[in-house]
Amino acid sequence: MSAVPDAYPQRIVCLTEEPTEVLYAIGEEHRIVGISGFTVRPPQARREKPKVSAFTSAKIGAILDLQPDLVIGFSDIQADIARDLIRAGVEVWISNHRSVAGILAYIRRLGAMVGAADKAEALALRAEHHLAAVAEAAARLPRRPRVYFEEWDDPPISGIRWVAELIRIAGGEDIFPELAEKSLARDRIIADAMEIVRRKPDLILGSWCGKRFRPQAVATRSGWQEIPAVRHGRLYEIKSPIILQPGPAALFDGLDALATRIAEAAQG
Repeated sequence: MSAVPDAYPQRIVCLTEEPTEVLYAIGEEHRIVGISGFTVRPPQARREKPKVSAFTSAKIGAILDLQPDLVIGFSDIQADIARDLIRAGVEVWISNHRSVAGILAYIRRLGAMVGAADKAEALALRAEHHLAAVAEAAARLPRRPRVYFEEWDDPPISGIRWVAELIRIAGGEDIFPELAEKSLARDRIIADAMEIVRRKPDLILGSWCGKRFRPQAVATRSGWQEIPAVRHGRLYEIKSPIILQPGPAALFDGLDALATRIAEAAQG
């Protein structure tokens, strides 16, 4: 009796990091034929897979040469890339999740799309257990520090929804909860930087996508010396690959990095 052919996608191009990380985590990396140039997790992906896209741009010809049967991207920012590929006859899935619950659902959906629902469910459950464990530890903190998360510096942009949610899970209070609900970065611009000063964060965390966070440059901004976080030297970088991509990295390493800094600030 001949083997049943695999009916699921065999040649997947991942335009962002999170599908690559998920597929490797559930043992389905053999389906990937191309990845984003920004991919750093897992490290072997950069060695094994050709890099065919950035975030807002892609090598359409190189992607087509790979003969993908599925291309996976993220958000409206990649709409033009998706359009060009669809016009070329390629099947494209663009996810647009912006919350912790959305990341968990994404893991499950992606697993189902490649015929690995059970393995994806196991990964999602492991993430849920980790979230619960961190939340339980955070409930024992002596206080909940006020946290300013800066996604970009000029103009200042506050953290996206899943980051704000992870801050709360880790025991902190995001000082711009009303902006966290905005999906687009332009809607999270803080027009008056002195509003950050007025909200008095106990902790400042930065993850400037594409460049290194510079705590000293932040600390010396005009008027910021009155901020508790600046007075106590609590300004830290959270590396972009573990917090600014809506995939497993944020739920594990990103959350742990937040929890460490929030726990330190809670003691002060």
